[in-house]
Amino acid sequence: MQDETRATHLGRKPEAHAGTVNRPVYHASTILYPTFEDLKASRRVRSGDGLTYGIHGTPSTFALEEALCEMEAGDGAVAAGFRTRLCNSGLQAVTAPMLAVAGAGDHVLVPDNAYGPSRTFSDGTFRRMGVETSFYDPLIGGGIRELLRPNTKLVLVESPGSWTFEVPDIPAIAEEAHKAGALVMMDNTWASPLYYKAFEHGCDISIQAVTKYVAGHSDLLMGSVTATKEAYDRYIQPLWQHLGLCASPDDAFLAMRGLRTMPTRLKAHWAAGLEVGEWLMGRPEVAEVIHPAMPHDPGHALWKRDFLGASSLFGFVLDERYRGDSVMSALLDELELFGMGFSWGGFESLLIPVYPDRLRTATPWPKPGRPGGQVMRIHVGLEATSDLIADLDAAFARMRRAAG
Repeated sequence: MQDETRATHLGRKPEAHAGTVNRPVYHASTILYPTFEDLKASRRVRSGDGLTYGIHGTPSTFALEEALCEMEAGDGAVAAGFRTRLCNSGLQAVTAPMLAVAGAGDHVLVPDNAYGPSRTFSDGTFRRMGVETSFYDPLIGGGIRELLRPNTKLVLVESPGSWTFEVPDIPAIAEEAHKAGALVMMDNTWASPLYYKAFEHGCDISIQAVTKYVAGHSDLLMGSVTATKEAYDRYIQPLWQHLGLCASPDDAFLAMRGLRTMPTRLKAHWAAGLEVGEWLMGRPEVAEVIHPAMPHDPGHALWKRDFLGASSLFGFVLDERYRGDSVMSALLDELELFGMGFSWGGFESLLIPVYPDRLRTATPWPKPGRPGGQVMRIHVGLEATSDLIADLDAAFARMRRAAG
């Protein structure tokens, strides 16, 4: 089946729920057993494999996990041993697998443009645990072999990377990591499983912030972790069992509702993002548009090779004349349609300034030969693009006046 069809039908079993199109919400902590033998058997059930106690899953969360697993790894994924588990946030979906895989004395590789909290976790909690993190150039490709050590347990990848949207060569990185015995974990939130097939490109674990495009409506927090059978059995399942990581059944219901429309929404986001990006390309206030789905972008060739589509989150760099708090206030404070907020993937458009030079430690920003102005991150929502462009046009006029 095509992804659009799977998103519509996965996780639905009307015959098991009185014919209802949508699976009901199951609120449960205690599960009762009819016999002593059933009670004994429940002690052998692993978290996520059957009803034992609410924290280990309910029919509501099992349905979403199965649907996301099939979206991530394809038809028959569950039968092949792939598994998906839910947790409370996208951040938890990043940090929990890292915690599961690496321990004291181990080494982890993290891209220098990683999601900020991934870096904070690596520099903070991991360091206190005795796990060493090295930050690497996201464009290193097969050259990552020089950074791999005998104790390297995990290589984290993002494509494209946070804030500056570089597109790494994940198959090349995965090939070298596997030769060294390390696992590869991808943050696949930007493209979602619709537009990037992480396991086909060599990843062992794929995570996403369900908060973003799956949910689609900026009203829930959730993360998902999908893993191969080996990675799931050895690392993911035990940690979920031991820590009691779980997700709300009400949020699982809302996420499943979002999944049904995600293919349609992402097509609209993709097209709208490109249209706004093209308009920004023609503006004198903009020195560069950073969008891997646009032909001028340095990452376009890899995007075209590996991706099936694009989302609506990208960046642009202002001309160096436009800097400082007063200029940012003029640009942002009176926007009518774009909001300022630290998320994306919802129906609403967002715009914020970012400062990648304050985060990087292994690679410089800006890159040689690229403009060094203020970086902006934009999420193009589902509003009419003509209205969004008019809002940006007015904002640029205010910015010009403020810059003198």
